[in-house]
Amino acid sequence: MYKILIADDESIVINALKFIIENNFPGQCLIESANTGRRVIEQADYFRPDIVFMDIQMPGINGIEAMREIRRNNDGIIFIVVSAYLKFDYAKDAIDIGVMDYINKPIDKEVIISILEKAMRKVDAAKRKRSEELSNREKLEIVTPIIENGFIYSLIYQNHGAEDLANFRTLLGIEEDSGFMMSLQFGDLAPKGEMENTIGTTVRLQKEYSRIKDAVKSFFNCCVGAMMGNMILVFVPKAMPLPEEEYEKRIEIINEARKMARELRRLFNAWFRVGIGTVHMLEDLSQSYNEAMRSLAFNRTDSVVHVSDQSLLVSYEDDYPVDTENALFKNIEEGNVSRASFYAGSFFDWMMETHVQNVMDVKLKVLEFVLRAERIGFESGGMIYRFNMRSEYLETIMNMTTYDQLREWFTNKIGTVCHNILTKKEENTVDIIKNAQDYIAANYSKDIILDDVSKELQISPYYFSKLFKKRTGSNFIEYLTNVRIERAKELLRNTNKSMKEICLEVGYSDANYFSRTFKKNVGVTPSEYKEGKESE
Repeated sequence: MYKILIADDESIVINALKFIIENNFPGQCLIESANTGRRVIEQADYFRPDIVFMDIQMPGINGIEAMREIRRNNDGIIFIVVSAYLKFDYAKDAIDIGVMDYINKPIDKEVIISILEKAMRKVDAAKRKRSEELSNREKLEIVTPIIENGFIYSLIYQNHGAEDLANFRTLLGIEEDSGFMMSLQFGDLAPKGEMENTIGTTVRLQKEYSRIKDAVKSFFNCCVGAMMGNMILVFVPKAMPLPEEEYEKRIEIINEARKMARELRRLFNAWFRVGIGTVHMLEDLSQSYNEAMRSLAFNRTDSVVHVSDQSLLVSYEDDYPVDTENALFKNIEEGNVSRASFYAGSFFDWMMETHVQNVMDVKLKVLEFVLRAERIGFESGGMIYRFNMRSEYLETIMNMTTYDQLREWFTNKIGTVCHNILTKKEENTVDIIKNAQDYIAANYSKDIILDDVSKELQISPYYFSKLFKKRTGSNFIEYLTNVRIERAKELLRNTNKSMKEICLEVGYSDANYFSRTFKKNVGVTPSEYKEGKESE
């Protein structure tokens, strides 16, 4: 139904328009009328018309002013001006308001019908657009929490690439390339201020997760992770503060977090505690997560704990190259030989510029970094730990007489660790892909999916999918289809099996779907392929 409001001070015009509309669009329209400017404004508020026929010369508030007032509260109304006056000023004002058409009196029936059909098409298009927007918003409401959760855990576990990070930021509309983590924990308040009955509270609040998420978002523009036990992780995008702003910004965050904790306690009748980390670049956000978790572990009674208030952060001398150190060990973890060697050299250069006279300190720092790098190598599986494998390290560096010798030993050790880590990653990847290909070769005739293979390999579907595509150049479905098609071609060439038998043997239960897939990949149907081979 189209809701139409007719505004004119002449009853004869109102009745004429009603007659034309009702006779040419029977059962399609709800019609209201008004004979003053004030009345049309009031009716527009409660009737919410789709289309308004408006006379400009109305008693009291004229039609132009009435349309301006109505437009303030409803951008979507379609105005059609009906007037005996065709003045330039009126026409200009009508254009400014967004009037669709301007009709001169006396009214022409065919013109009214034509213009009304045009207006109805615009109303239909607007309603379709609105319906699509609502549908998309509904879908987004369902998928956004999943994306937010994936984004948070990819950040804290650092299992993302630059492209993945960019895609997440685009999907979630995140412009900042830095931010901080908050950890929300909940339970009942114990007499000494600590938390108890966390399991019972978790069970009770599971069904309230959506409301908790909405409450958190009312205080912070953030991404909210899934509920894991009695904890919810929250990522808050935030620009890196300038040193002179850091304290004020921190206080603002803490105060807002306190308000949030109080509101959560009020809404859900549970004790909420908030641990807050410092602002880090997205690629280093795991540090902010660790800080948020440490702050709660260190202080078990306060409702809001910022890591900077707990003296849990390492303090460095002013010129210490923290960024270089962090970059060095990040690249060691990734097995990036060239980048790790570059940052190792950069750190050594800094020691030569600032501490060249402190020979023993330089040697100790080199030894510390090598031992730390090797620990990463052990933990990654890239190196086998042997108790006496480092027995000569101390004696070796103590006997070095030049910094060039020390630098070479340092960078060689770092390079060796990176190489071992990278080699192990390559071996693991090769093993995974080889095992996946073997599984597909043995099971292509069954109704297998990517989840079946990842489960067989004991790795996540997401990680397996990325790894498989990177290594083979094809996604899982493309690879499986190619295996099946190649086997079908072999059977078509070398056997007399029926098309149905071949279809089933290569994993397709629908012969028509098999034929379409075969033609898409080979260029001819299975029958044409068989005939072509037999004629050869």
